Amino acid sequence: MKRRSSVTLWTGAVFAGLVVLLALVSLFWLPYDSEDTSGGRLAGPGGGHLIGTDKLGRDLFTQLMTGSRIALQAGLGSVAVAALLGVTLGLLAAFAQGWFDDTLSALLDILIAFPTLLLAMLIVAARSATLGSAILAIGLAQSAVVARLTRILVKRVLAQDYITASRTSGTTWPRIVAGHVLPNIWPTLAVNLALQFGLAVLAEAGLSYLGLGAPPPNASWGRMLQEAQATFTTAPAGALAPGVLLVLLVIGVNLVADGLRDVLDPTARKERATA
Repeated sequence: MKRRSSVTLWTGAVFAGLVVLLALVSLFWLPYDSEDTSGGRLAGPGGGHLIGTDKLGRDLFTQLMTGSRIALQAGLGSVAVAALLGVTLGLLAAFAQGWFDDTLSALLDILIAFPTLLLAMLIVAARSATLGSAILAIGLAQSAVVARLTRILVKRVLAQDYITASRTSGTTWPRIVAGHVLPNIWPTLAVNLALQFGLAVLAEAGLSYLGLGAPPPNASWGRMLQEAQATFTTAPAGALAPGVLLVLLVIGVNLVADGLRDVLDPTARKERATA
């Protein structure tokens, strides 16, 4: 079991690490300027262009590198928004009683039932099509899932005997939350947030594909897929390259989340060991 979780974790880290490496390198070096159109339309690999050019003559590898940076920004930013709002709302819901608890729970259920991409589209359309708007929209949509999970986990911790003992000894609720609640729920939350990262990357690519993500000349993978679909038969690299990287990143993060579940969650380890 330990060997399996290590293989899963390291495989995912390698897949996701390739994209992270591209993003980091793009901060300091790019083969061409992102707006350089001197490569010729739909040129194949070679001639100074590793995987060719797009229909405007821009270097595809340069776009992939900048697109990896946008994907990571979207994933990390959305998860940060979802974690901040979700954990806060989840804690409030866990401590709430009566009608307030029922109202918060009902609102969270409604938000969860609402399609994430559709909710993000409505928020982006109400603001403007920018990367910041996409991050905010996706984060808000995902915060309901994080809040509901936090509520369940916190209520489970609050039912433990050591919480009662802490309250009896005079420990305040803020100290209990900081010293007992958050340390006990973070392993499960960390796994869930890792999964939300992959979903956020896919959601940003979907928004960019629809023209609601990062505006040009930002080379989002979703926008690259949208621009390359008309020329797929003659220049498939324009669609295949961002698609492969998108799949690599999402699968890599999901494998990391699966490996973290085995490492951080003792309950999951026991269940898998007896399965």
